[in-house]
Amino acid sequence: MAAETLAVKPFDEIVFEHRNQSYGAYELRKQYNRRMNIALAIALAVLVISVSIPAILDYLNELSNRAEMEQNVELTLMEPPPLSEEPPPPPPPVEPPPPVQETIKFTPPVIVEEVKEEDIPPPQEVVNETNVGKENVEGSGDIIDLPTDGTGNEVIDEAPQTPFTIVEQMPAFPGGEEELFKYLSKNIKYPSMARENGISGTVYVTFVVETNGDITDVKKLRGVGGGCDEEAIRVVKAMPGWSAGKQNGKPVRVQYNLPIKFTLR
Repeated sequence: MAAETLAVKPFDEIVFEHRNQSYGAYELRKQYNRRMNIALAIALAVLVISVSIPAILDYLNELSNRAEMEQNVELTLMEPPPLSEEPPPPPPPVEPPPPVQETIKFTPPVIVEEVKEEDIPPPQEVVNETNVGKENVEGSGDIIDLPTDGTGNEVIDEAPQTPFTIVEQMPAFPGGEEELFKYLSKNIKYPSMARENGISGTVYVTFVVETNGDITDVKKLRGVGGGCDEEAIRVVKAMPGWSAGKQNGKPVRVQYNLPIKFTLR
């Protein structure tokens, strides 16, 4: 019975049996296993953290690079700004009538019985200094410069028509605004200078749609810099032909304003 009792006692109890157990060595031996387990757990935690730090840093750098690569251009078609109603231009000044060229009536010779004073032809000296016409006309005294070059068959080019801003049928991109949005999204590249400096904003471009649909006179109304203005003008100049605007059923030149929004995200 004593042997069975001895076998089930802990080793520390056997060693310190009949001794002063309040002595510090007994407490140290009794808490040894628990403290070793705690120390081992702390060592393993420190080891795991030390090994994981480089992997965590690499993961954070990858997320940062991915966010930077996902920055793209957001193009938003906006309604053109309202056009201010300007008063109609004043009528052109009335030009003075052209100078009258002095002429002398040419009287063909006729055989008459009695010579009348009104039928007497002017002297030859007067005829040589004036032009001959159907009747006598007193000139205004101004000098008339007659053209001396050309054959008289040349075609005089008409002055270009002033473009309209609002017409009955406005010009349109082939396929409508949805296709225009797709064209801009596909062809505009966000300038690297603007991306590096965090530049964004809306570029307002104006251009003229000719009567045959061609895009001409492309200009910047307002820009944001960083290369965005030049990129917007480049893509607008490369646009395909539009459907011409019409007024009273006839194709006319129309000035069109197009806002293009550059956004980093």
